[in-house]
Amino acid sequence: MGYKEIDYIINSQIKFAKTNSNSVNYRIQILNSLLKTISTNESKIYDALKKDLDKHEFESFLSEILLVKREIRLFTKKLKRWSRKKRVGGSIFNYPSKNYLIPEPYGNTLIITPWNYPFQLSLTPLIGAVAAGNTVVIKPSELAPNTSSVLKELIETVFPQNLVSVIEGDAETAKYLLDKKWDYIFFTGSTRIGKIIAEKAAKNLTPITLELGGKSPCVVDSGIDINKVAKRIISGKFVNCGQTCIAPDYVIVNNHVKDELISMLKKNIISTFGNSPIESDSYGRIINTNNLKRLKKNLNNQNIEFGGKIDEENLYVEPTLIIDPDVNSEIMKDEIFGPILPILSYENENDLEKILHANQSPLAFYIFSKNQKFIDKLINSYKFGGCVVNDTLIHYVNPNLPFGGIGPSGMGAYRGKFSFDTFTHYKPVLEKKSMIDLPFRYGPYPNSFNFIKKILEKI
Repeated sequence: MGYKEIDYIINSQIKFAKTNSNSVNYRIQILNSLLKTISTNESKIYDALKKDLDKHEFESFLSEILLVKREIRLFTKKLKRWSRKKRVGGSIFNYPSKNYLIPEPYGNTLIITPWNYPFQLSLTPLIGAVAAGNTVVIKPSELAPNTSSVLKELIETVFPQNLVSVIEGDAETAKYLLDKKWDYIFFTGSTRIGKIIAEKAAKNLTPITLELGGKSPCVVDSGIDINKVAKRIISGKFVNCGQTCIAPDYVIVNNHVKDELISMLKKNIISTFGNSPIESDSYGRIINTNNLKRLKKNLNNQNIEFGGKIDEENLYVEPTLIIDPDVNSEIMKDEIFGPILPILSYENENDLEKILHANQSPLAFYIFSKNQKFIDKLINSYKFGGCVVNDTLIHYVNPNLPFGGIGPSGMGAYRGKFSFDTFTHYKPVLEKKSMIDLPFRYGPYPNSFNFIKKILEKI
């Protein structure tokens, strides 16, 4: 797509956004149309995800399609209530008055999406943006071209171009889009690119949501069912071949159960993917050669306990366990974003604290423990985007919990009602009645006001 066509799309959306003419009923209708179109084209979506990431059809259904369908159903059920004018209380200083908030869309919105869950992470924010009444341009990742193509086809089937449009292209296209003035920008991706987005948005004081990443720790206490812990860690870590922003990035296990956990992790990797995961249709592939080489470099000079095999031609990295990596090594500095799981251990809470403080404000924080005091202390001692106790990943699927990061792992949040709020400006209005007035608000001000001061401080 050429820049002239991009400009035409953006200008048509700006014009449409200014009319603010898409009613709540229309938004519900078009979201239902999107739901129907997804259902009709599921096989195309599965095929595209298989080609881009070698995802198993069931994994694609659970992690990409089902989440989107559930989000649409939630919005079509709740949108009329969420979109109503909301009455709020007044104050003695403006009595009598009527006070309310009017939910209104920001306007023209840019959504830049990643390659790791290219269908779901494009449509989930889109649902919130459209439901709130915004116009939207989606810039999907060029690293998942098959899914991007199907996404574009589905969007063009459902939405008029001046409401939602998919603009495909490389990094230069993204740069061109970011140089335009937007009313809101929503980005999912790396912290490095997130900083660039924030800098671009700041030039026009454009509000943004940044869904980034980080090194999400997984703390394993003693006195717990280690086999079940291992199953849940394996499920969260190796889904989508470890290419999940909230995957457990590394494990910190109590020394007393370290050997047992390592043994159970090995056992569950084999039971999940077999003795040769490269032959398993339940195990995906790395997105491209550059990411594979990055992961290969991470394995240099590491104590590999399990796995470690790499097949560059097939973009395959075996599920890998690394024992006791140096906390200052590269693998412990940057988000791994692949099927490599470092395992560290702690003897006491001071040891644990030193490790956790090395990578602050992660997107996710996982705790496996039966000790509520231990759990509460960790939750209250560290900043993170979201926490799950005794499981992994599942907080993302609950639309009643906001999903987002803090500090280097992002800003803002979405999912469910939080998505609607993210893409909505709540316009405050106060309507003052004229019959009653407070005379002391007008000049000239009194020289002595102790009596009035006492009254005003008490009411």
